[in-house]
Amino acid sequence: MSGQSTLVTLALRFAVLSLFAVGGANAAIPEMHRLAVDLMGWMSDQQFSETYALAQLAPGPNVIVVTLIGYQAAGLAGAAVATLAMVGPTCLLAYGFGRIWDRFKGARWRIAIQNGMVPLSLGLFAAGAYTITRAADHTPIAFLLTATAAGVAFATRLNPLWVFLVAGAVGLAGWV
Repeated sequence: MSGQSTLVTLALRFAVLSLFAVGGANAAIPEMHRLAVDLMGWMSDQQFSETYALAQLAPGPNVIVVTLIGYQAAGLAGAAVATLAMVGPTCLLAYGFGRIWDRFKGARWRIAIQNGMVPLSLGLFAAGAYTITRAADHTPIAFLLTATAAGVAFATRLNPLWVFLVAGAVGLAGWV
């Protein structure tokens, strides 16, 4: 695939994807994985999971994963195109929609939409977590580590950095 067609693919796919990323970029992780790994072959499962981990560790918005996918696909131009395609349409839509949304504060349909968006966002986020787990965990020990880290993060008020530190130490020791 030529560089030009890769940029067009990035622009079109991420522009459409941005409109379905209800709850943020992480909600679209399964489709990003399908695009970058399965359809286009821009990266392997391992590269995708490492890209996702890097994006989560970096300060700033979680949409950085899109920038990294674009970079892997087409260098700096790909990073810029993918990022703009992911944030541009939703920014414009949010601006226009936000101006209208406030007019209907007490409307029953608005409250119903807002209440319906919560489980939708959680479901999309869970699908993303499942996709990342499948891409990263290729051994039973790795899966057990992921499940344990998720359980500790969910059940306690422990700072997630401690969970990351322990998981990193397990990886560094070569147990995963």
